[in-house]
Amino acid sequence: MYKLTRQVRFSVNPFLVEDSRGYNSYASKPAGEGLSIFLELSVEVTGSIDPATGFVVNVSEIDGNVREFAVPIFAGRIKKNFQAAKHTGLPEIAELLVSVWNRLTDKFETAKLNELSLKLNPFRKIVVNSKDLTMVYFSEKFEFAAMHKLWNDDFSEQHNMEVFGKCANPTGHGHNYVVEVTIQMPTVRNDFRIGDFEKIVDDEFIKLLDHKNLNADVEKFNKTNPTVENIVSLAWNQLIGKFGQAKLHRVTVWETDKTYCSYED
Repeated sequence: MYKLTRQVRFSVNPFLVEDSRGYNSYASKPAGEGLSIFLELSVEVTGSIDPATGFVVNVSEIDGNVREFAVPIFAGRIKKNFQAAKHTGLPEIAELLVSVWNRLTDKFETAKLNELSLKLNPFRKIVVNSKDLTMVYFSEKFEFAAMHKLWNDDFSEQHNMEVFGKCANPTGHGHNYVVEVTIQMPTVRNDFRIGDFEKIVDDEFIKLLDHKNLNADVEKFNKTNPTVENIVSLAWNQLIGKFGQAKLHRVTVWETDKTYCSYED
């Protein structure tokens, strides 16, 4: 079974009757005019490869269906709420995603719609998937800077250098880490606040590690190597059970843009 994902970008000016259609789908189509709201909808489908075409589904069909059936749903609600000075909260966004799901679910031939992910900004997204449309997944990225050294006192110096390489540098080395925290909650939940979510992550995890020598300043790593795997384990243990009715679903930590580790229940 193959998974194919297509990102569809579009912009909506809430005060115009109609946005410019545009000709650059890489940037945004509809193009929006002036100071517009930019959104990116990722559509993931699953299926088998058609031997005649090599496609799971032609991505031009995904583009066309999203712009015909999904974009008007978002544009209509954005324009309506802006002109009425009405806030569009997470539960309403989740409801819009479910509406889009219902419009798109039978539009991809033999491929099956598996996931819709709406990017609200480069670091924040909302997801619904085929497992349970009554649940929504909210993800946000955070950053922290820290230094560490990878070393095992039971190894010889030579063996430490063989196993850990440059990461065994005696005086340590630093990383700018990125952490993505994903929680799961009912689509109808009305009490979620992004600021509250961010404060929990900041208080319970980020402050514990930010601008620290992980080996010396973080008790967890006094005797445990602060690898990206162990950092993600610490993040999970620090955050699980801290979001009230929302459930911690996944934590991902990037040590570099090429190296990251995820943990989920």
